Parts: sequence; structure tokens; C-alpha cells
Amino acid sequence: MQVFQKKNIKWVIVLICISIFVYLMQAVWGSHVLPIDTSVYNFAIKHFISDTLTPIMIVITQFGGTILMIVWAIASLVLITNKRIAVSVVSNLVLIALLNNILKLIVRRARPTGFRLITETGYSFPSGHSMVSMAFYGYLIYLIYKNVRNKKLRWTLMTCFSLLILIIGLSRIYLGVHYTSDVFAGFLFSLGYLVVYIKLTDPIVFQKK
Repeated sequence: MQVFQKKNIKWVIVLICISIFVYLMQAVWGSHVLPIDTSVYNFAIKHFISDTLTPIMIVITQFGGTILMIVWAIASLVLITNKRIAVSVVSNLVLIALLNNILKLIVRRARPTGFRLITETGYSFPSGHSMVSMAFYGYLIYLIYKNVRNKKLRWTLMTCFSLLILIIGLSRIYLGVHYTSDVFAGFLFSLGYLVVYIKLTDPIVFQKK
């Protein structure tokens, strides 16, 4: 019974994430701006933008960017001794990047125009940094949970990567290159995607020799 409920919870998570994502996608169709986008946007300008915080956010946002993700992918192939895990990490990264590009081309939402602290091109929905960071670092969290035996180290690493995912998303809003709904949608899609990806790849990645 408990196993059945545990399996069901996974698919409930997928259903909730994708349902909210689809709702947000149709809500912003045609570059519509949602009330929460305007509210958070104005709040950030008024209360958080500062000369001290901006350089920090610019650095943090790079952890969800293309260049660093390519570095992580190469490092994974070189440093991870279990090649099945290494390939699954890289495959996950490539797949989520491809899905993000497809979704952006479908929705074609324009980026915010009020203020931008960095230059970005392309469409806005869903946030690529948010999608990729949730999928990539989220998968690392899962692998850490499965493979790191030291409980203290395991939870420390999982907490650090979780905070990194969140702050990367916030950095996109802070820097003025994404709306809140872009970031939230990116997180939701990748969370649902991760459940499916893990379900499909685990039997291959962790099969006994």
C-alpha cells in the first residue's frame, strides 16, 4: 500500500507541475504580462536593486548559463567514474536545453522592457536558466541523495544546490531579463520533467552488472 502511494505521489507531482505550467503558458500567450509579474517587478526595483547586490546576482546567474553548463557537462564526463551516471547527467542537460528552446519558440513571449541590468536576447517564457538549473542541479541533488552515504555531507550538499537553484531563478527577475511567471514556469516544468526522466533512466543507469 505504501509503495503504491509513493508511486502515485510521483505522478501527482508531475500532473500538478505540468497543469500549472500549461495554465501559465496560455495566460502569457501573446506576451501578456500577469499581475504578479508587474507586482514583483516593481517591488524588486523599489526595494532590492543596489550597486552591492547587482554584481553578486550577475555572478550567480552564470551558474545557470550556457557556458558554465557546458563546463559542467565536460567535467561530468571526465570526472564521474560511473559512465552510465555521467552520460545520464549530460543527456539530462542536453534534453532540457532542447525542450526549453522548443517551448520558447512556441510561446514567443517578449522579455521585460522596463529595465535590464544585463543584455539578453531571445524569448522570455519559460526562463532557460530556471529550467536548466532545476533540471541539472535537481538531478545532482537526486544523485547525491542516492549515492552519498555520509548523512551530514549529503544534506549539506542537497541544501546548497537547492538554494542555488532558487537564487538563480531570483537573479533572472532581479536582473530584469525575466518575469516571475517565466521563472516559476521554468521551475515547474523541470520538476515534472525530472520525475519522468528519473523514472525512465534509473533502470538503465543503476542496473546491476
